[in-house]
Amino acid sequence: MDSLALNDKEKLRIKDLPENERPYERLQKYGPQVLSNAELMAIIIKTGTKNETSIDIARRLLKMDEEEIGLAFLNHLSLEELQNVRGIGKVKAIQIKTVMELAKRISSTGRSNRVVIKSPDDVSKYLMEEMRCLKQEEIRILILNTKNYVMKACTIAVGGLNVSTVEIREVFKEPIRSGAASIILVHNHPSGDPTPSKDDIQFTKRITEGGEIIGIKILDHIVIGDGTYVSLKERGLF
Repeated sequence: MDSLALNDKEKLRIKDLPENERPYERLQKYGPQVLSNAELMAIIIKTGTKNETSIDIARRLLKMDEEEIGLAFLNHLSLEELQNVRGIGKVKAIQIKTVMELAKRISSTGRSNRVVIKSPDDVSKYLMEEMRCLKQEEIRILILNTKNYVMKACTIAVGGLNVSTVEIREVFKEPIRSGAASIILVHNHPSGDPTPSKDDIQFTKRITEGGEIIGIKILDHIVIGDGTYVSLKERGLF
């Protein structure tokens, strides 16, 4: 295309595209809801290379979603992995990670303000999509008030861990600070199989005993697999 002929030192820019194909102009005219994921990502990436526009780079990036879990896969990419994508340098990688973290915090804040936990299924609906495809094991807690509304969700341990080594004080530090009435333990099994291990059961019993001393009740421990979960409370394991 003659209109896009560039010398080797120039970069393909969004503004070199026809106006009706430019994400910026489309967003201004029609709103962000009409843009594809690639177009939204292109706005974040901003500039292309001498051979690709930012939209082309965004499309390549989104094709890395081999497990087809949607945009959530971007949360699992490290800065180094993002920078390995041709056309994404350090600054662009940091921008993408920043946007993803903001999205997570907005989502968490919105849910925490209105979610009440009445059953293990409520916990699954709250955290399943976020935790089902995590590559490392994470232990999280849901901090609840007297009416079982989620006050806060926080991570207490990540990666290469054994639940038996997690200290009681780490579990209860934030609940005590937040004035929790109760908490729910949640952790994932990266294998996809949520069957509780002996360590999972012993850990739950140990934390339950600690909660009785402190005055914070452990309502349940949910183990999340790939699209499925197990409630230790429902199985009578503590």
